[in-house]
Amino acid sequence: MSPATHPIQRPRDAKLLVIDDTGRVAHAPRTSFTDYLERADLLVANDAATLPASLTGIHEPTGSSVELRLAGTDAMPPANVRRFRAILFGDGDYRTRTEERPAPPRPVAGDRLLLGPLVAVVARAIGHPRLLEVLLQGSAAEIWEGIARHGRPIQYAHMLSPLALWDVWTRIAGPPVAFEPPSAGFVLDWQLLGAVRRRGIAFATLTHAAGISSTGDPQLDARLPFDEPYRIPYSTAALIRRTRAAGGRVIAVGTTVVRALEDAGRHDGIVRGGEGIARYRIGRATRLRVVDAVLSGTHEPGTSHYELLHAFADAAVLTDADRELAAAGYRTHEFGDSVFIGKRRHLPRTCASDTTPTGGPTYRARGRIRRPANACSVA
Repeated sequence: MSPATHPIQRPRDAKLLVIDDTGRVAHAPRTSFTDYLERADLLVANDAATLPASLTGIHEPTGSSVELRLAGTDAMPPANVRRFRAILFGDGDYRTRTEERPAPPRPVAGDRLLLGPLVAVVARAIGHPRLLEVLLQGSAAEIWEGIARHGRPIQYAHMLSPLALWDVWTRIAGPPVAFEPPSAGFVLDWQLLGAVRRRGIAFATLTHAAGISSTGDPQLDARLPFDEPYRIPYSTAALIRRTRAAGGRVIAVGTTVVRALEDAGRHDGIVRGGEGIARYRIGRATRLRVVDAVLSGTHEPGTSHYELLHAFADAAVLTDADRELAAAGYRTHEFGDSVFIGKRRHLPRTCASDTTPTGGPTYRARGRIRRPANACSVA
């Protein structure tokens, strides 16, 4: 796969790799995504708008140029707009690969970072000299204005030109709480949502403060994703319960939605409205309790996003899918192509009601991948 290099959210030639719940793979144009949805399904997307979370400035004690990338918080903004987790970089910008950026000066508690109109005071290092807890100085209004005026979207070297803030906002963007875009939602536009509604498919949102995806340091990358706050509306929780009762699927638009819903339902599989903090990582050992399928970008092996996909498909299936993605020239990263993955089945050996083996053939009808009506139910 090669990276998408231009900030086009819905290119006409966007591709979709479909992996059904038996692990079979198919290719489709991304515009056909709604053909894989069924009437009882519920589509859930992240409505977080993206902050301009890259702040350049000076490390006051040394006079060195630095970049501070806001990377997380323990409370959903705007309730918290002063205390952030952040990654400190040395001099340079997005044109240099993250892994090749020079190291910053080693900050200590009390150091001030002069970030244009903002001042950030280092509270502490969080187990690594570049992962900091910082306190932004001033009133909430002054901080918001400073971030808006001075900040830029976090960006990586595969993009050929500077990102504007509107490049990283989805069509449903609401509260500005994400540190990087919930980019799976780029596929959404009003035409697609209109088609969803006409088909009788439900749509709902939640708000998840999507964190940073890369730090340039292997030790820090191994700690991703950081803890991320989320808010689930009571109306969304009610729709999930109704969808479950009707036998429909809960389909997450993006890994952030998976993380929020699975955290909310981690005790009993029931999602309730309210706020929480997603603290645990989802991966190959995770038994999904809420989400049945995910629409995601294409991710590289070894990243936290890719590891989350192991909760939906076995490693062998994802390896086969990687080969398909490479052979078909799929584009990766936030403006790349997409994958749609159904949760793998946990199959008993035989059906209790008849002798038809579970995991029997799936069939394709009008572009949808379904289980036959007479197939056994699965756990």
